[in-house]
Order: sequence, then structure tokens, then C-alpha cells
Amino acid sequence: MAQVVATQSARESAVAAPVARRRERIRVTALTALCFAAALAAGLQQWATVRIGGFDLGIFDQAVREYAHFHLPRSPIKNYHHEFPPGFSLLGDHFSPILALLAPLYWVWDDPRMLIGAQAALFAAGVPVVRRIARHCFAQAPARTARRAADLGCLAYGLGWPLLRASGVGFHEVAFAVPLTLLMLERGLARRYGAVLLCAVLLACVKEDLGLLAAAYGAVLAGRGRRAGDRPAVRTGLTLFVLGPVAALLAIRVLIPAMGGVPGYYWNYSALGPDMGSAAVRFLTDPVTASGVAVDRPEKIVLLLWLFGPLLLLPLGSATSWCAVPLLAERLFSDNPSHWATTHHYDAFLWPVLVVAAVETAARLHHRHAGRRPWRWTLGAAACSLLASLACGLGQLLLPSAWTPRPAERALAEGARLVPAGATVEADNNAAPRLTGRTRVVIADATPREAEYVLLQSAQKVFPFTTADDQRDRILLLLDNGYTVVWAKDGAVLLHRTDPGRPVPGAHVPGDDSVPVKEPEVRP
Repeated sequence: MAQVVATQSARESAVAAPVARRRERIRVTALTALCFAAALAAGLQQWATVRIGGFDLGIFDQAVREYAHFHLPRSPIKNYHHEFPPGFSLLGDHFSPILALLAPLYWVWDDPRMLIGAQAALFAAGVPVVRRIARHCFAQAPARTARRAADLGCLAYGLGWPLLRASGVGFHEVAFAVPLTLLMLERGLARRYGAVLLCAVLLACVKEDLGLLAAAYGAVLAGRGRRAGDRPAVRTGLTLFVLGPVAALLAIRVLIPAMGGVPGYYWNYSALGPDMGSAAVRFLTDPVTASGVAVDRPEKIVLLLWLFGPLLLLPLGSATSWCAVPLLAERLFSDNPSHWATTHHYDAFLWPVLVVAAVETAARLHHRHAGRRPWRWTLGAAACSLLASLACGLGQLLLPSAWTPRPAERALAEGARLVPAGATVEADNNAAPRLTGRTRVVIADATPREAEYVLLQSAQKVFPFTTADDQRDRILLLLDNGYTVVWAKDGAVLLHRTDPGRPVPGAHVPGDDSVPVKEPEVRP
């Protein structure tokens, strides 16, 4: 009788296993599609309403297009605005050679929106990884609890406000950093240390400072391996801890200058000293005052609350959260107010670390308090994360009115369509991405460039101008010096240079060695 029951149970399990796997695939597919749709919609909504700028979508679009033609990544938008020399490669600005992997996409569709879609896909690729992480962490929990925790973790990650913010401001190299960071952390939990090292190498190719994140994870991995008696983990962790900073210094001190970059160009830490050595001395001689710089402004406190609050402070319960320290310190000690804001893409670099740390802490709490609604921590974190995302515009994605541009933005898009292909253009920052594929465009800034066409608006201030009056003054200056109006509507105006022989006062085209390199703007 017992043998019959066992045989029947085995048959039921054999039938149930494929069903469970099929349901799991459906869950993963649905959550991945949801993340992709949210990120894609956030980017396309800003495109449709003409609110994505040449800084930075236009820059990356020009760079990837150069890669697609087997050239070094050059961006006239970046080079003109920062007065870099002609032909300057973006690899001399930030070391992100991994962007070359996007080049084949432009063989299919040469358009900035391809980057928006690619970024959404890369963010969504992290969903299955988060699910595997949750499975690792809740391996000792009942299957139903593990499944709920995985679902909630994926929701918190995929609809997290940092990913929505990053999607809404165009494209950045963080698109690669997010899934690679998740994969590195997941492979560590799976004890696949060769893959951990590979992910760390790829992260070093995403941006020059991500070697510091890998080093921090190396310290965490070595500590965990030592406690568990896992020698391969210790060796891998120590390797990352040593080679991560070496990779960062190599990129900053050697590779970027080799591509024409200026050493120290992005040093934004004058409160600590004029260079890295001075900052180190400051921390050694006056650590209290130096550390106080990290919280000397209300905006920095708000940043910390936005990062940790939506996850109910759960990341603080896991050693994995230490991986966020290098990148977070870069921002908190910076003089650049953009680094303290939550309106750019910087928070997306930290989001995978914080989500994984939160899942690990939730699993630990489950093991400690089994039987008391063990999934409530992940439920609470997911709910708070979704509320934060709603505050950052998640709900706006469903409103048709939020996809309709205002008259001034609609006029900019119309003006961009009137610019002839192949022309040189100085364009409003938000109109520039619509021109990168068929014209030689730079953004209009404080310095006239004597382009054939100039597309500006005067209704509202646009980066990098200080006031709307500055934009109106520029239009008047051009009209007095060889330009005529060929089209105007709702505050937007398209000017054509009809008298090329008449110089524009204050005009400059990069390439004149007598003009010094400008200081970096307070916006990336």
C-alpha cells in the first residue's frame, strides 16, 4: 500500500513540476515585460513631449552613430559646449568603451529612440537576475514564500523610481551598469566566482569609477567567504579589492588622458582639497570636519532619504549595502549640486545594490521571525518603492494628456523638421536630439557658433542658458548680425544665416588653441 502511495505521489510530482516551471516562466516574462514597458514609456513620453535634451541623449546618439561607422565616439554637442578640440573622443571624457556594443542597433534603425529602447531592455534584463537573487536568499523558505518574495523584489526593482528617473532623462552608460551589477552580485551568491570577475571587468568598461564598486564588493565577498570557510570566495574578493581601484586609477590617470582628456577635469571636491592627495590628507588630519561635508546641505539628507526610505531602510541590514558607499561618497562630497539631486540618472547606479541588500535583509528577517507573515518585509518595501515611483511620475505614464507636448515644445519639434539635412545647426537643448541623425548639430549655449541655422525658443529658460532673457538676447544679436527669421511659432524661432561674411560678436568654433578649456558645468 505504501509503495502504491509513493508511486502515485511521484507521478503527481512529475506532472506538477512542468506546470510549476511554466508558471514560473510566465511570472518572469510578465515582470520583465512590465519593467521594459515602464522604462520605455518613461523615455518615449519625454521624447513625445520634447523634454529630452541634447545633454545627454544627443551626446550618446552621436557617439554610438560614430561607433556604428567604425569611428571613435565623437560628439560635437559635447565638444563644442566644453570647448574640447576638434575630433575629441568621448573616451577622453568618460571611459565607457562598452557603448560600442550598441553600434549594431544603429545598423537597424539610426535614431536616438533606439537608445531609449536599448536602455529599457537592459534595465528589464535585470528582472530575472533579481528573481534568482531572491531564490538564493529564500532558499530555506517554503516555496510559496520564496515565490512571493521574488515577485515583490522584482516589482520593487523593475518599477523603482531610480530606473524611471534614468529612463526619463534619456540614455546613459548606467543602462549597462545596472544589469552587470546585479549579475555580479547574483553570481557571488551562486559561488560562480569566475563569472564575478568577468562582470567586474565589464563594469570597469562601463565607467571609470565602477572599479571602486567592484572593490567594495570584493571586501564584502572576502569577509563572507572568510566566515563561511570558502577560500575561492576569499581569493576572488581580495582580487577585486586590489584590482578594482587599480582599474579605476588606470582609466582616470592613463586611458582617459591618452584619449585627450584633461586630468582632474571632473574634480568637484574643492571642499576637501584641490586634488585627490589633498583630500586624503584632509581626511587623515581632520576626519570629523571632512566627513561633515557629506551632510552639510539639506539636499544631501533628502537624497539619502529617497534612496533608503522607499526600501524601509532594509538595505542597511546587509553588508552588500557597502558596495554603494564609493559611488554615494562621490556624490555626497561633491561640490556639484546636480550630484545631490534625485532628478538625474545617478541613483540608478545604486539601485541594484540597494535592492539586493534589501532582499538579503528581508530573507534574514524571515529566518529569524518565521511564522509571522514572513513576506511582510518584502511586501512593505515593494509597496513603499511603488509609492515613491508614483511620486516620480509612474502614474503619469497612463495619462494621455501627459503625452501631449505644450505649444512651445510642439513648435520646437516642428522647427526641427524644417532644418535642411546636412546643415550646421545651433539648436535648443531639447530640440537637438531630433537633429543629430541628419544635421551637424550642437546645442545653443553662451557662445555663438555661426552655424547655418539656429533654432531657439524664448518662452522659457532652457539649459544651458541662465534666463529666458539670455535666449531672447541671443536671437536679437543674431538678427543684427547676418541672420534672418525663416519661421517662428509659439515662442520658437528658426534663423538662417543669410550673410555669412558678417561675423557674429563673441562667436567661436573650437579649434582655436588660444581659447582655454571651459570649466565643467554644474550639470552633467
